[in-house]
Amino acid sequence: MVTRRLPLSAKVFLVCGFYLVALGLYFLLLRPALLPEDPRYIGSSLEAIRASVPGLERWLGHVFNVMGGFMVAAGALTVHAAWRWLAKRERGTFAALSVAGGASVGLMSATNFLLHSNFRWLLLVPSLLWLLGLACYLRER
Repeated sequence: MVTRRLPLSAKVFLVCGFYLVALGLYFLLLRPALLPEDPRYIGSSLEAIRASVPGLERWLGHVFNVMGGFMVAAGALTVHAAWRWLAKRERGTFAALSVAGGASVGLMSATNFLLHSNFRWLLLVPSLLWLLGLACYLRER
C-alpha cells in the first residue's frame, strides 16, 4: 500500500470539510428554529413572534433541514477535494475552493457579523481557516 503525504493545505481543508459536515448535522438534528438571539435581532419577544406567526418555527425547521443538508454536502465535497485534488494540484481546484469558501463559510461569517450574532467570533474561525488553506495552497506551488 502506497501512502502519500498530504500537503498542509489539504490538512487545513480536511478540517474545514469536517467542520461543515458537523455544522450541517447540528442544523439537521439539534438547532432550534429560533435561537435566543433571534427575537432580539427582530426586536420582539419569542412569545409575540409565536403569536403573530404561529407556523414560523415549523417552517424554519424545514428551512434548516435543507440548509443542513447543503452544509453536509459542501463539507463532504471539501473533504474529497482536500483528500484527492489538493495533493495532485488538479486544475481549477483553487478557483473551486475559493468560490466554495466565499459562498459557504465566508457568507456565513459575514452574515453573523451583520446580525451581531452571539456566535459571530466563533463563526469567523472557519473563514480564517479557509483563507489559511488557500494561502497554503498558493505557497505550496
